[in-house]
Amino acid sequence: MNRELSEHQRPAWISVILIFLTAMLGFVVIGPLIGVVIALPFIDGDLTGFLSKLGNPASYPELRIPLFIMQGCATLIGLILLPALYIRGIEDKNPLSLFRAKPIYMQSIMISALVVVLFMIPNSFFIDWNANLSMPDFLKEFEVWAREKEDRAAELTTYLTTFDTFNHFLIAFVVIAILPGIGEELVFRGMLQPELHRATGNIHAAIWISAIMFSAIHLQFFGFVPRMLLGVLFGYLYYWSGNIFIPMLAHFVNNGFSVLMIYLYQLEIIPINLESGEPASPFMVALFTIITFGLLLYLKKFHRENNSFAS
Repeated sequence: MNRELSEHQRPAWISVILIFLTAMLGFVVIGPLIGVVIALPFIDGDLTGFLSKLGNPASYPELRIPLFIMQGCATLIGLILLPALYIRGIEDKNPLSLFRAKPIYMQSIMISALVVVLFMIPNSFFIDWNANLSMPDFLKEFEVWAREKEDRAAELTTYLTTFDTFNHFLIAFVVIAILPGIGEELVFRGMLQPELHRATGNIHAAIWISAIMFSAIHLQFFGFVPRMLLGVLFGYLYYWSGNIFIPMLAHFVNNGFSVLMIYLYQLEIIPINLESGEPASPFMVALFTIITFGLLLYLKKFHRENNSFAS
């Protein structure tokens, strides 16, 4: 899978480490710092006061735009610009080659988008199971820490997706749906997955390891499994299609559909509240699992017949 990016240069595991460190440096350090600078005109008061408010952002509605700017810069710089520079500068390749490896078929676009939406139903079972997971006694301290992180993340998500205006919705759509769809797939599927394939010699191991890494960086243990399964889905979509556009589209549809549904619920246009956390019924989970699995088998067969599998 696009192993030509670096197979002639260095050991695969070294490339995995370099790619991961490059992305994390931009996502955790450089991107947020630049975001703070860009957000300064939107910050009331001094920088010290702003930073102190970040510990409890939900109490300060005026932080919403600065937080979106910081999060957007973290994703744009850490998961898009720096990785693209890595491909160009370190691997001496054109980042756009990831989009040209195999042709893009309309059937693949439509089915991939549909599969992601349908998969939300069976994945709701894993969301509920993982959210209510209880640790053994010797891991209780970790459970308390992880639960606090999860609660803070949920609180922040609710805060950022409470849309006061249509403009807030558009900003959230860009930051939560478009940028992660591009950046996270570029790094975890477009860059790490091929190197893990080269390192392990097994595409299935590469897909699962990259999905585990993808879920782990979110630091949300009680959402780890459903996010990992999404990563696995995106990984196979990339492997079968041979074009990074397909998992990017799937990731965008997953995030964008959720943001749109939340917005429509707040406008009282639809009665479905995605933030309620209620799992689908066992019958619906089973039914949509069968439908999703059938569509994936068809998609795999379609790409195999069209010689789209990534090499």
